[in-house]
Amino acid sequence: MMKNSKSPAGSPWTGMVPVDDTALAVTDTGGPGVPVVYLNGQFATQGYWRRVIAGLGPAWRHITYDERARGRTSQRSADYTFEAAVRDVDAVLAARAVDRPALLVGWSYGAVVGAHWAARNPERTLGAVLVDGAFPHDWLDEAMEQRIRTLFRRMGWFTPLLRPTGLTPRMTAAQQADSNIELGRLSRERELGPVLDSITVPVRYVVASGTSLGSRGDEQEQIRAGLDAATTRNPNIRISAKVTSNHGAILKKDYPAVVAAVREVAALGRVPG
Repeated sequence: MMKNSKSPAGSPWTGMVPVDDTALAVTDTGGPGVPVVYLNGQFATQGYWRRVIAGLGPAWRHITYDERARGRTSQRSADYTFEAAVRDVDAVLAARAVDRPALLVGWSYGAVVGAHWAARNPERTLGAVLVDGAFPHDWLDEAMEQRIRTLFRRMGWFTPLLRPTGLTPRMTAAQQADSNIELGRLSRERELGPVLDSITVPVRYVVASGTSLGSRGDEQEQIRAGLDAATTRNPNIRISAKVTSNHGAILKKDYPAVVAAVREVAALGRVPG
């Protein structure tokens, strides 16, 4: 049963948070612990974080949510842009009355959202853990854009069958492709590099190995190498761990590295946890 978003911030809560023309499914464990806000992969759901949350334990305040048209209950929208995703972080924090700096944990697409939000809101950010995402690299060209559109078009015949389970978004193949292409443009070194350079809070990366959906050969490792310049320029940014699992399995197989990185950032922010 969904509760309304006006329940006490200190109590466990699950419900819908209205934002713009839509509503997001949110879960907040409540309590006085450090607020940890989890930012999902591009088409993933809040369930992906369950191992990290269990690893950290109940002393932390865990806030998860499904982005627009993701999961079983977050509603559709006319706006699936990256800026909408960044605004939604503000909406969730406001609805849950988070009045102290939050620690952001983002995977893949969520890592880019977390990097932008931390850069724009240093006074509201304890720090960030970015999991195999937010690598400044010019991986998008015309050929890659066509590959992305072709991939989502080919997947379009079966993904609607999985929508009732929440495993695939309630977005068209074209909308999913547009979102992925926008991510490629935002990930270019000239776009993402200055964002990372401007971050003034502790950031720790947990980096996977191997490939991700749609990548070929060593493309993914080339993309990850784009992080080297950012860590050289900004002393706030460091790699906490390079793990053996690939992009898709990292939150399942190497969640202890993510847990360790969260604790590291919290310690750097002088918050016990």
